[in-house]
Amino acid sequence: MPNQHFLTLFFFILLSCNTLTSSSSSSSSSEKDDTFDFVRPIDRKLLGLHKKEKLSHFKFYWHDILSGKNPTSISIIPPTINSTTAFGLTHIIDNPLTLGPQLSSKLVGRAQGFYASASQVGLDFLMAMNFAFIEGKYNGSSITILGRNPVLNKVREMPVVGGSGLFRFARGYAQFSTHWIDLKTGDASVEYNVYVYHY
Repeated sequence: MPNQHFLTLFFFILLSCNTLTSSSSSSSSSEKDDTFDFVRPIDRKLLGLHKKEKLSHFKFYWHDILSGKNPTSISIIPPTINSTTAFGLTHIIDNPLTLGPQLSSKLVGRAQGFYASASQVGLDFLMAMNFAFIEGKYNGSSITILGRNPVLNKVREMPVVGGSGLFRFARGYAQFSTHWIDLKTGDASVEYNVYVYHY
């Protein structure tokens, strides 16, 4: 009789261990499946990344128009009171990008985004914008810029943080300098030289 109890107990423990092992392995397998649905390795070729990366230089002029009947830059947040640097001032932009410094030059795209005065001690702007191109094979593609613009410096620089279309996985930088500014209206034309790696 004790042998029978021992055998029953032994089979019960064996069965329990087997059930725990299989449920734990199915739970672990289910977690792996869930993770695989969330993130998984992918072949670079599927995204066109087998092509050789190239470096391109784009030169154009950015026009910030605050005056007139159809401004391309509008203030959406006023500066804080008594600020000598217009701290907090924020503008939304849809600025034309042209081949030459005149607004009448050939339009190659638009700079869409915003800039904001981000310093209490100097004229430094945070700028976030997409250069949305409409010219040639780049029509529909864009380069994304995000960075600091110390406006009183002769030459400034901001990083290229990405892009879309022909600029997927883009990286690089933009150097820019003020071509002219109307101190009365705030209108300005800025020369941009953008150096970007892309596929």
